[in-house]
Amino acid sequence: MLKTAAGTKVYISAIPVADETDTLAEFTALQWTEIGLVENLPEYGDEAAAVTFTSLGDGRVRKGKGARDAGSMTLTFGNDPEDEGQLAVIAAEGTNFSYGFRVVYPDRPNPSGTDSEEFFRGIVRSKRRAGGDVNAVLRRTATVDIDSEVFEKPATRSA
Repeated sequence: MLKTAAGTKVYISAIPVADETDTLAEFTALQWTEIGLVENLPEYGDEAAAVTFTSLGDGRVRKGKGARDAGSMTLTFGNDPEDEGQLAVIAAEGTNFSYGFRVVYPDRPNPSGTDSEEFFRGIVRSKRRAGGDVNAVLRRTATVDIDSEVFEKPATRSA
């Protein structure tokens, strides 16, 4: 069944997380604050670096997979100076610590099922404002560099 992104929610952990936070159980135990008015959610997730070697003998390039990188995401949200999640993102940018992030997708397979969730650690690297023209909504953007694996909790179907 086709689902839209409408209803997707993004959260930040209330406190920084340790590099050892690397299981679903540890992520689900964190306290979360929803980041309000998120406008879009860009592509993110593991991609292996290309590793190449060229043999002189046959002139052939051989390829392998190197380190995995889950990338960065630039979150855009309508500026709300009273939104606790937005304030948490802005505060996180002022630190060098990693925070937990949680994305909940509205993709439950049936009404009594559960939605899928993804969890990861990230460093908030920017907190920019966008003014725009007379017909524009005031926005903020925050770049989050993901520095862990992305942990997925799949959607479930209930009877």
